[in-house]
This record gives sequence, structure tokens and C-alpha cells, in this order.
Amino acid sequence: MPVVHLASDHAGHALKDLIARELARLGFTVTDHGTDSCESCDYPEFAHKLCDAVLAEKGRGILICGSGIGMSMAANRHDGIRAALCTTELHARLSRLHNDANVLCLGARITGDELALAIVMAFLETDFEGGRHQRRIDKITPSA
Repeated sequence: MPVVHLASDHAGHALKDLIARELARLGFTVTDHGTDSCESCDYPEFAHKLCDAVLAEKGRGILICGSGIGMSMAANRHDGIRAALCTTELHARLSRLHNDANVLCLGARITGDELALAIVMAFLETDFEGGRHQRRIDKITPSA
């Protein structure tokens, strides 16, 4: 199984730890990029660490903050990252099927633990369809 990269800010710390434990139980290799506590911290630092690792390994990542919005905005500043803020399993499946998302963003203050775990599994278990969707992904980054 591929490595799954995790990172959060203070608001997402507890959910990140829950997801890490569940993924490890299921046999995934998990790399935790922090934070390691519930003390206030700045989410972009952790988003950037995770995105660098995902790009280096061509893997997948999961970012968690209070709403998921800040992590999504920070992650999508990286060329090659397609971060999707998902609140349902369908969002997660479609983000993979049609958009080849490589980073899932979750809002710990928005999404309950059970639903978050279901969203994570939908994201990790769904493959990209390719075809016409690749053509569209190729058009996401504007030409210089």
C-alpha cells in the first residue's frame, strides 16, 4: 500500500491522530508531518511540508484544519497539487475519479469522525479515470 501523508494544525490534531491510527490498523504506511499538539500554530507551515512530500513521492496526502478551507488554499498554491476540500464520500470519490486529486482536505470542526473516516477511505480507494478528465486537468494551470 502507498504511503499516506498526514498533517494538521491545532484544530485538526485530534482527527489527524484518529485517521492515522485507523490507516495504520488497515495496513497503510502513514507519515505524519505534524502538528504534534493542540497548541495554536499556523496551518500553512504544515500544508507546505505535506505538499512537498506528496510531490516528491507522487503520493497522496490528507490535510486537516478547523474548516478545511485554509489548508485547501495553502495546498493549492503548489504546482502539481490538486487539493480537494471534501465533506461527503461522493466529493472524495469524484475528486479522485474526475480530478485526480492528490490531497484531501477535511474540516475537523465541520465533519464528524465517522464521516471523516468514510471520506478518507473513499479518497484512498478510488482511482483516477483518466481519458477526457486528463485533458481537463491539463488545462487547470494557465499557460504562461
